[in-house]
Amino acid sequence: MSSIDKTKKKNIIKLALFAGVIILLIALIKTTGADQYLDKERLHSWIKGFGPWGPLVYILIYSITPILFLPGLPVTVAAGLAFGPVYGTIIALVGATIGACLAFFVSRYFARSQIENLLEGKLKKIDEGVEKKGWVYVAVTRLIPVFPFNLLNYAFGLTKIRFSHYAITSFICMFPATAAYVVLSSSLFDLLEGRVTPELIIGVAMLAAVSAVPFIYNKLKK
Repeated sequence: MSSIDKTKKKNIIKLALFAGVIILLIALIKTTGADQYLDKERLHSWIKGFGPWGPLVYILIYSITPILFLPGLPVTVAAGLAFGPVYGTIIALVGATIGACLAFFVSRYFARSQIENLLEGKLKKIDEGVEKKGWVYVAVTRLIPVFPFNLLNYAFGLTKIRFSHYAITSFICMFPATAAYVVLSSSLFDLLEGRVTPELIIGVAMLAAVSAVPFIYNKLKK
């Protein structure tokens, strides 16, 4: 099985798990009656009460998530719930980019030998990809996650890629998936109340488009 085919399978599994978690969450909230305590405006007002500290604390939490090899999806979903589709996307993307950059620096300057042992032979393929394609390889692996996201952050720190190229490309190419999950999650409160909002429709469409990228890439490559 090729790496692209494996990525397709991973994307399908990831989407199925995401959908399953959302359905289970909604069912749990509805059956326990917890939906009466969940209100979008109340949550947003509570977040605004922290002033600039709310987004900053969130960014801090997100920035350490990749370093600790913690899953970023729950944190991304939280951005949509807490900050809405637009600001949530911006704040989540900033946090994810800072986290990716911190892992890059740790790998390049502080824990090279440990990261090399952790990669267990995968570094050669990534190093060759960067050598041949440079920032384009970073873009492809961000859009088509052949390797685990957190592991990839560390791996790029061991290559010859320039930090500026890595950071800018990561920021741009992480945007589609981040925006899709944040926009979709921002509609969950309305979905709990039985309302289908534009954010839900747009989020589903964006998520479908992001999931189709490996298929499109494979067709173009052939």
